[in-house]
Amino acid sequence: MTTASRLVLARRRRGLTVTRLAQLAGLTARRLSDFENGRAIPSPPSLSAIAEALEFPESFFSAGEVADLPVETVSFRALSKMTASQRDVALSSGRLSRGLQDWIGARFGLPAADLPSLTSFSRLREDGQIPYPGEAGGGDNSAERAAELVRTRWGLGVAPIANMVHLLEAHGVRVFSLSRDCPEVDAFSFWDRGIPFVLLNTEKTAERGRFDAAHELGHLVLHGEEQIPHGPQAEAEAHRFAAALLMPSADVLAYAPRNPSTNWILQAKRRWKVAAMALAHRLHELNLTTEWQYRTHCVELGRLGYRKAEPESRLPRETSQVLGKVFAALRAEGTRPADVARDLHLRPADLNDLIFGLIVTAQDGGRPDQGQHATAPRRPQLSVVR
Repeated sequence: MTTASRLVLARRRRGLTVTRLAQLAGLTARRLSDFENGRAIPSPPSLSAIAEALEFPESFFSAGEVADLPVETVSFRALSKMTASQRDVALSSGRLSRGLQDWIGARFGLPAADLPSLTSFSRLREDGQIPYPGEAGGGDNSAERAAELVRTRWGLGVAPIANMVHLLEAHGVRVFSLSRDCPEVDAFSFWDRGIPFVLLNTEKTAERGRFDAAHELGHLVLHGEEQIPHGPQAEAEAHRFAAALLMPSADVLAYAPRNPSTNWILQAKRRWKVAAMALAHRLHELNLTTEWQYRTHCVELGRLGYRKAEPESRLPRETSQVLGKVFAALRAEGTRPADVARDLHLRPADLNDLIFGLIVTAQDGGRPDQGQHATAPRRPQLSVVR
């Protein structure tokens, strides 16, 4: 039997319309629509043609249902500016990442989620320590205080964060990479059955990737599972949270001079591992530069190429420590990435898209016996170093 929803998932993962897939598979659009709606079951030749066109193993289409990921539960930025295809490719990546998380979680002990809850913020707001958005001192200050609360809870003090992805993973956030088929999407996050997920675009600069990771943490912390993380206000709150988390006010005020030069920004951005534009904006937020000076910094940085890139940056792109340890442990047991992909009914390339390209650099061990899957006698415990 064919699982109709998996036909839809695979098609959306490839960013194809029903009409285009029908053309590639040699079917009519109406016939393909019948397959996707469960009104008809594809014949073996039709299923083979669909699988070949979509570059998915045929076994993918007969596996169990994959739970939906409603768009309203996901922290997409500028959702109204996304095309339906971009949205569907990203959501499909999120759905596949849940399947990979379930596979890993059944075999390894992973860190439990340790994020401050909305209850924590509600209590602080009732005590007057964090204002509500819209109140005097609310909005941006709420996000600033939330970032301070996270730093306090996680014992970070005011020191710069060495690795943002590792920090998220150490506190139970499952971090995966976004498909290169949706380069327009920087990052997004969501909660699933009490587990926080973050998916990151690996094509951005290392500095931008760190800020994206902190931004998505802001959504997870500030908006949680109860609120819809959409709209300009939610994005502004997550942005301010990320700036405050990566560049805490106490550290910036202690380190930065008043009215710093553009050259100082280019040197100091290495301390916090952030984009030059982000540091310029943070300095202005903290009243260390005037409006005129901030605009001057933006003009000069833009002229030097720092509006969309970080020229001469040597900062390496952050990747997953947990996934690296998982696949290292699997290789030691004789389980190859191809075996994991087969269990998930995916091509190795699609698995690689979710795990920061780790398969490319991994050296597979010997091939297990044909038809045999290596099984672990115990559940290895993974420890994450911050």
